[in-house]
Amino acid sequence: MAANSPPTTDLLTGSNLTDILDFLRRAEGLKIQMRSGFTSIGRPESVAEHTWRLSLWTLVVADAFPEVDHARLVKLCLIHDLGEALNGDIPAPMQRGPGAKAHDERQDLLALIAPLPDGPRNEILGLWDEYEANLTPEARLAKALDKLETILQHNQGDNPADFDYRFNLGYGQQYTQDDPRIVTIRQILDAETEARAVEAAQNSPKLEALLAGITDENLHPEQDFGPPVGAEEW
Repeated sequence: MAANSPPTTDLLTGSNLTDILDFLRRAEGLKIQMRSGFTSIGRPESVAEHTWRLSLWTLVVADAFPEVDHARLVKLCLIHDLGEALNGDIPAPMQRGPGAKAHDERQDLLALIAPLPDGPRNEILGLWDEYEANLTPEARLAKALDKLETILQHNQGDNPADFDYRFNLGYGQQYTQDDPRIVTIRQILDAETEARAVEAAQNSPKLEALLAGITDENLHPEQDFGPPVGAEEW
C-alpha cells in the first residue's frame, strides 16, 4: 500500500485479522529453514537471518543509490525468499535447470500467502514477481545485494573443511558486474573469498594427508640425486 493511500479500516477486523496472524505463523518457517552458509560460530544460517542482514544492507548503502525507491527496495528484500518458508532453500550448486527454483518457490509462495486478504496478498506476489523479473532499478539492486550478502556470509562463516569458496568467485556475476558501485563492493568480497580459499586449501585434510605421507626417506634427495652441492665427500 502506498504511503499516501487511505487506511483500509476493515483489514484488522474479523476473519482478516485471523488470516493475517495465520500467515505470520506460517512465515516462521523462514526462521527454521537453513541455508548452505554458516555463521561465524559454525551454526547454519537460517533464511530469516539472511533476509534480515540483506535488509540491513539496504539501510547502510541507501545514500549511495539516490535513484532508487528505498522503501520499495526494503520490501523486495523482505519477501525475496518468502517462498522458502515451506520447503527451504536450494543451494546454487544443487539447483536444477534454469527457472526451476523460481517456479517451485512461486508455487510455495502462492500457498503461503493464500490466507491473506487481497491487498497484502497481491502486493507480496507483485513484489516477488518484480524481484524475479529483475527489470526495475529496485529489483536489480536487491538482486545484487542478495548475492553480495551471500558471499559476505560465506567469507565470514566458520564453514566445513570442504566448503567450496572458489564457487563464489563466479556466483551471481551477472547481477553484480554492471553498476560500478556494486563492482567496488564485489571486488573487496572477491579478494576475501580468494584469501579464504587459499586458507582452506592450506588446512584441507587432503593436503594434510599428502604431507603426512612424506617420510624421512623423502626428505633425503641425495638418495636419488647425490648429496647437495658443497656436501660431497671426496
